[in-house]
Amino acid sequence: MKIKLIALGQTEKGYLTEGCQIFLNRLKHYCNFTFIEIAEPKHLAKLNAEQRKAEEAKLFFNKIENNDTIFLLDEFGKSYTSEKFAQFIEKNQIANTQQLCFLIGGPFGFYQSLHQKAKGKIALSLMTFSHQMIRLFFLEQLYRAHTIL
Repeated sequence: MKIKLIALGQTEKGYLTEGCQIFLNRLKHYCNFTFIEIAEPKHLAKLNAEQRKAEEAKLFFNKIENNDTIFLLDEFGKSYTSEKFAQFIEKNQIANTQQLCFLIGGPFGFYQSLHQKAKGKIALSLMTFSHQMIRLFFLEQLYRAHTIL
């Protein structure tokens, strides 16, 4: 099974980039993993929240493949312990899922078309974190899931 993480915007903080790279290197030993950062066009800042989400959705759909099983990383999603998340990964492997695709959206969340396309939503915490930090947290938890398995 392939796993893909698509994140809107780029990581600007060196310590986060370094942390992400550590887990990207570790994940190479456990799974076929792809990390895609979508450059955020400057004109998005001038749009209202709904317009911005609609434009961001177009950017995501350009990176989503037909065989992707999509999960949104969203504060209103299902929460997992590390062990349960490992079971979630294993369940998808057993179900012969071709490619799990996780999305990290912008500050206003996801447009309705992405909610409709997604198989589900996953919350990494009840707390709010920057979208840049969520990348590191997700990569660490994905690595942890594989070491648990």
